[in-house]
Amino acid sequence: MIPARSKTPARRTRVFACGPLLLVEKHPAVVRWTHWVNFPLIAIMVWSGLLIYWADSAPGHALQHQAYRVGFGPFTLLRLFPDKFYQLLHLDGHLTRGLAFHALVMWVFTANGVIYLLFLLVSGQWRSVLPQFAALRHWMFHRIAGLAGRHSQPLLSKYNPGQRLAYTVVNLLTAVAVLTGFAIWKPTSLHVITAICGGYESARWLHFWCTIGICMFFLVHLIQVIRAGWNNLRSMIMGAQLVPAEHGHSHPPAAPAYVAATGDRAHG
Repeated sequence: MIPARSKTPARRTRVFACGPLLLVEKHPAVVRWTHWVNFPLIAIMVWSGLLIYWADSAPGHALQHQAYRVGFGPFTLLRLFPDKFYQLLHLDGHLTRGLAFHALVMWVFTANGVIYLLFLLVSGQWRSVLPQFAALRHWMFHRIAGLAGRHSQPLLSKYNPGQRLAYTVVNLLTAVAVLTGFAIWKPTSLHVITAICGGYESARWLHFWCTIGICMFFLVHLIQVIRAGWNNLRSMIMGAQLVPAEHGHSHPPAAPAYVAATGDRAHG
């Protein structure tokens, strides 16, 4: 391997020349590991949460608290979820199991999130995640122009401004879900956290709707991954992505740069 100097020494990338394509490092190992570990953890947390919520959704809505409903004031449009939903997914009658799994996996889920956030802070990767509002305006203009049949030059970066905004929002939703989860779990022992959340009922409300937001993000994220294709998914598995050589200089660097000695001119 021949070391190649990057034009931006503060943030470098590994680039491997593959003829007309460049194999560019995109996701560090810590980001990939925490991403894939997070997937089953969220699934278990949502599943066990529904087992707990079933007990709260008593037949005939006997529990008239305000935490889990869609409405305004005394008016309730609907309560989540219908009895057939629980019966279809076999979620009814397993409260103890739900409490056990939720209390166990929450520690692993929280630790995984803390590792991810610490890595972003220490490595400087947070700069590629936080939204930049000037770039967000440019991205929105580009999307509107595309819908109108006009073409404008897109911004080439690790994450587009829409992704940055979505990832920042879902990270905040996850942090609030964890905080309110502790407030619900130990409302007396952790009364300071419960008070910060606005009280026990408010913590339950926030916890539930943050979880709904995370699930909606997951569905949209899954659709976008399918649309983006294998090359994008491979970058989250292997850490690198194939890009056209003419885009190599525009791709955001992230780590020390190396170029394969294939006789091609080094790109850095």
